[in-house]
Amino acid sequence: MLTATDTPVPDRPLAPPPAPRGPAGRARRGQDRTHPMWFMAPALAILLVFFFLPTAFNFVYAFTDWSGFKSAIRPVGFGNFADLASSGTLFSALRVTVVYAVLVAVFQNLFGLGLALLLERDTWVNRTLRVFFLIPVLMSALAVGYIFQALLKPEGSLNQLLSQRVGHDVNYAWLGDTRWTIVVVAVVHAWKWMGLSMLIYLAGLKTIPEDIMEASRIDGASRWHAFRRLRFPLLAPAITFNVATALLGSMNGFDIVQATTGGGPARTTEILNIFIYRTFGQGLFAQATTMSLVLFLLVSLMAFPVIRILRKREEIL
Repeated sequence: MLTATDTPVPDRPLAPPPAPRGPAGRARRGQDRTHPMWFMAPALAILLVFFFLPTAFNFVYAFTDWSGFKSAIRPVGFGNFADLASSGTLFSALRVTVVYAVLVAVFQNLFGLGLALLLERDTWVNRTLRVFFLIPVLMSALAVGYIFQALLKPEGSLNQLLSQRVGHDVNYAWLGDTRWTIVVVAVVHAWKWMGLSMLIYLAGLKTIPEDIMEASRIDGASRWHAFRRLRFPLLAPAITFNVATALLGSMNGFDIVQATTGGGPARTTEILNIFIYRTFGQGLFAQATTMSLVLFLLVSLMAFPVIRILRKREEIL
């Protein structure tokens, strides 16, 4: 008990507890040094070895005479580009690649959006159908190509089914028409990936606020008017993602075209990757590397401006 003459002693601040020693202290110090980037290190290493380094070598070997017929590699400048431009086959492959990419992007998004609108309601039938439409996404693209090649032969199952329907023999070569074969192959490519587009559009439809749709119904808007004026503009992020992935995937496509037509008939479906594959198989490694560099530039010049335009459309809407 303090008296009047006693002077209170001020409280001294407590010293911080000493850091634990032994395994616990080492674990705490190691935890302090842990950074999220360490978890990305294995993925970055794989990406560096299998993507960035080959891409960098493309910019080097495209300006050399590297081939399977000589041991020495010498720089040739822009000679490979000049040879490819003079032959005319490069521009033909570029034109086919652009047409093919646009067709795939259109068909894939039309199929995906149509399926999303048809299967939007959460019933057990719709959920089951969604799973079935996702199965082609999980299948090998080569397997899908070979299946459709068998179906679309003149003696294939599709012509047999049409023959039974119309009452006479149908022997149309679906993969042998120089005018329409690229459209058929684009439909096959879109069929394989339409389940993924459907899933993205379904996610976009689920994010639309229900009160907006309820207000449109109260105002007397029809289903088509509500879709055109409200739902479709609100699907802008999903449209951007689906168009971008369809363009990038189709411009880098190879397996479905190789399995169905191999670039024929008369090179009407010879996209750039088919051309690169044939050139590399002939031992002309530098020319194939040059074409892969051209494909890289084509993807950059075509896909990224489209993505930028669609992003600006999202901001406006």
